[in-house]
Amino acid sequence: MAKSKRNSNLEVPKKKLVIFLVGSTLLITFVFYGYQIVFTPNILVDSEDRLFIIKSGATFRTVQEDLGRGRFVNDMVSFSFLARLYDYDKSIKPGRYHLRRNMTNLEAIKMLRAGIQEPVNVTFTHVRLVSELPPLITKNLSISTDQFSQALNEFIATNKEGFNEENILCMFIPNTYEVYFNVSPEDLVERMHREFKSFWNDERKAEADSLGMTPIEISILASIVQAETVKEDEAARIAGLYLNRLKKDIPLQADPTLVFAVGDFTLKRVLNEHKEVDSPYNTYRHAGLTPGPINMPRIAIIDAVLNAESNNYLYMCAKEDFSGYHNFTASLSQHLINARNYQRALTIEQRKGRALRNN
Repeated sequence: MAKSKRNSNLEVPKKKLVIFLVGSTLLITFVFYGYQIVFTPNILVDSEDRLFIIKSGATFRTVQEDLGRGRFVNDMVSFSFLARLYDYDKSIKPGRYHLRRNMTNLEAIKMLRAGIQEPVNVTFTHVRLVSELPPLITKNLSISTDQFSQALNEFIATNKEGFNEENILCMFIPNTYEVYFNVSPEDLVERMHREFKSFWNDERKAEADSLGMTPIEISILASIVQAETVKEDEAARIAGLYLNRLKKDIPLQADPTLVFAVGDFTLKRVLNEHKEVDSPYNTYRHAGLTPGPINMPRIAIIDAVLNAESNNYLYMCAKEDFSGYHNFTASLSQHLINARNYQRALTIEQRKGRALRNN
């Protein structure tokens, strides 16, 4: 009887020891797994940095599927567990995120939950028509071209700065801008408006005012100057010539405006028939500036107009050496001589070209 009691007393510590060992093992396992969930690399393991895009309207399920399909996450179970623990499943923020090689779940979830995005570079140049702008400006953004166009039309209808359907391109200063992937169309238009106002600082506005022109008018003239020459160092001289014509109320007679009026941008030579086209962009028939720009002028050309050369020129003609430069003169008779010299050189060049082709 005494022996049975002694054995019973020994079993109690053994049970406690087993419970302790099992509990300790489970605790260590849990702590270790918890450590792995939080601190072990689980994003792009042994891979390269990549961009991850979360579209508007995405759910946690969508994010999980995209992360899995794109092989961003190594262990989806641990990622999902920690994401729910941090309530990320209830706080999905659309955007363009830079996921780094060997990120931990915690690092990735904190970034996604806070909406810390990688900015998108928006660049637009060489635009001639307003219709060409939306596809360029929304190319890497979540908004559609239609959404941007609608927001732009709303701005045109409500602005008080003189922007309309004809001249709205003047508001867009060609450059590269950083925006976020999920920027709204209204915010994007407003951002471009702020950039316009920032560009047209007090100094530039004073220069425009000294020429008796508004920023919009300067941009329209700059677009014509830009279309007239490929030589940037000649832009200020051409601007001076056109300003002389504007002051004297002489039609600009700028061939690029006829190309714009005809709508055929493959046109290489302007003929007399083109000069008869019925359009407000026909600067042979109408004096003054065109209703809007014929392209989106570069910053350097806008500044060239603001700092136009003071001269008495009224005429210009491409040089007969085909250098891309022009001959300038204030005399119509001299201009006609320059034009004949160019035509003669062009005819000779065309004959040489035909002879080479025939050989």
